[in-house]
Amino acid sequence: MFRPALFAALLLAGCATTPPPAANGGFTPMRWPALTERAKPAPDATIAYGADAMHKVDVWLPAGTGPHPTVVMVHGGCWTSSIADRSLMNWISDDLRRDGIAVWNVEYRGIDLPGGGYPGTFHDVAAATDALRTHAAKYRLDTRRIVAVGHSAGGHLALWLAARPKLPAGSALRTDDPLPIAHVVSLGGLPDLEATAAATDNGCGVEVVGKLVGPSPTERGDVYADTSVTRLLPIGVPHTQIVGREDRIIPIRLPQGFDAAARAAGDDATLTIVPGTGHVELIAPETAAWGQAKRAIRKALQP
Repeated sequence: MFRPALFAALLLAGCATTPPPAANGGFTPMRWPALTERAKPAPDATIAYGADAMHKVDVWLPAGTGPHPTVVMVHGGCWTSSIADRSLMNWISDDLRRDGIAVWNVEYRGIDLPGGGYPGTFHDVAAATDALRTHAAKYRLDTRRIVAVGHSAGGHLALWLAARPKLPAGSALRTDDPLPIAHVVSLGGLPDLEATAAATDNGCGVEVVGKLVGPSPTERGDVYADTSVTRLLPIGVPHTQIVGREDRIIPIRLPQGFDAAARAAGDDATLTIVPGTGHVELIAPETAAWGQAKRAIRKALQP
């Protein structure tokens, strides 16, 4: 269950050194209750992809016989299950469903749950995504062009899903024949884990990254080699970052730095900075930021 009070407390604790928003007529970022206290739409089905209670995927199906263009959705919450779960993405999942796009909204164990962290969090997101193949026929999902969409920490995981073919040999996270991702849309994401861990002004704090990637045992060595998307560049998959200019949770230099690194490595990378936008606006259906994201999703789904 999404816990807005805990989320707000944790994120605001990391914002003390964030500069004030740009002078733009007194913009005030949307607060979490403005989204989470709305009536919550419900998915059409929920499937299990494993034995744990967190091994669930919500399926959102548009009207019609299909096959439906499909988005894999990954929620954020600082990789921590007690902060947020997949229901945080219900409003934009419903918006996509109404617009003719199916959504495969995945759940995973965060760093605060048994089995979460390394490798469990990554294994969960991978298994949940690959389970789409198993259920595609039943739900009339088109798997020819899958777009992955992630918000905040989920932006990191969505990009990591696309980068799985680049995982180094011997990584505990490698799997045979991962579901191909055609495009990634990251909404205020944190794909560069090293930069995030060094950014004391990021809203998730710096300790959370260490809990996600785990210690550095002798046999593993570099903990970022198979977890941080920057280490896997070029990922060879087009990706779009959409960020709020007034986001007080994700310092704007982090997506800017990743975009520059991705383009320098040869990736097809786009960074869109939306004025008058904070962190919550990125997943609120009525906002300009989500409008930008939906246009990017629609374009990426075209053959």
